[in-house]
Amino acid sequence: QVHLVESGGGSVQAGGSLRLTCEVSGHKYATRSWCMGRSHKTPGKERELVATIDQYGRTSLRDDVKGRFTISKDDDKNTITLQMDNVELEDAGVYFCAADGPCNVVPGWVRYTHWGQGTQVTVAS
Repeated sequence: QVHLVESGGGSVQAGGSLRLTCEVSGHKYATRSWCMGRSHKTPGKERELVATIDQYGRTSLRDDVKGRFTISKDDDKNTITLQMDNVELEDAGVYFCAADGPCNVVPGWVRYTHWGQGTQVTVAS
């Protein structure tokens, strides 16, 4: 059974940095086989993709995080990492890791086969 275990959430000052990691278990070659994504959810809004990375390492970012967020992967560790720099107040919320779904950021709700439990990001002004 596939599990996505997330880590790295927490509190950060606006303008600071945070790194979110997602490790896949249950599929040894998950990051080599699937497109992976990170979604962001805030109260009252649906979950939306902010970044994706495909099997070949090609990435896609939502416009408002370009130049600030980076998504990468480590195939040997079966992990993906979302590096969040110059964090803004609007970046606060719950971030979910997702596997086996869209390979590019698209607006609105998206279907991935597997989801992590989510990790909270709090941004202080």
